[in-house]
Amino acid sequence: MKIAIAADHAGFELKQHLIPYLRDRGHQVVDLGVESAEKRSDYPDVARVVGEAVTDGRAERGILICGSGVGACIAANKMTGVYAAICHDTYSAAQGVEHDNMNVLCLGGRIVGILLAETLVNAFLGAEFQSGTDRYVKRFEKVQAMEQT
Repeated sequence: MKIAIAADHAGFELKQHLIPYLRDRGHQVVDLGVESAEKRSDYPDVARVVGEAVTDGRAERGILICGSGVGACIAANKMTGVYAAICHDTYSAAQGVEHDNMNVLCLGGRIVGILLAETLVNAFLGAEFQSGTDRYVKRFEKVQAMEQT
C-alpha cells in the first residue's frame, strides 16, 4: 500500500521510526515532512500535505503525527475527502476503517510509544472498509453529504 506520512516537530521522532518500519513490511512510503524536530512546525501544514496526497491519489492512506494527535486530526478533517481519526487503541484503528472508511490515522507522538504505534499502524493498514454492508455504506454516505453543506 502507498502511505503518505508527515509529522510536526513533536511527532518527528515517531515518524522517523515508522518510515523504515512500514517499508520493511512492503509499503511504499511518501515522507511529506518535517525534516527535523529542532525547528518548530505547525500541525495544520502537515495535515494539509497528507490530506492532499490522499485525496489526489498519490497515496491510498495517510498517517499524521503531532504531539497529542488531536490538532492534526482536527485540521485533517477540515479537508473534503479526508476521514481522519486519532487512535490510541487497536480496536479504533481497525474499526475506523472497517465501519467509517477512515483514510488517515492520527497519532500522538508524545502519547503513544513505538511498539503501540507499530501495532496501531498494522491495525489501520490491515483493515478494509466493509463496503458490502449497507449500514456502513449508508452512514458513510451521510458523512459525505455533510461535506456538501
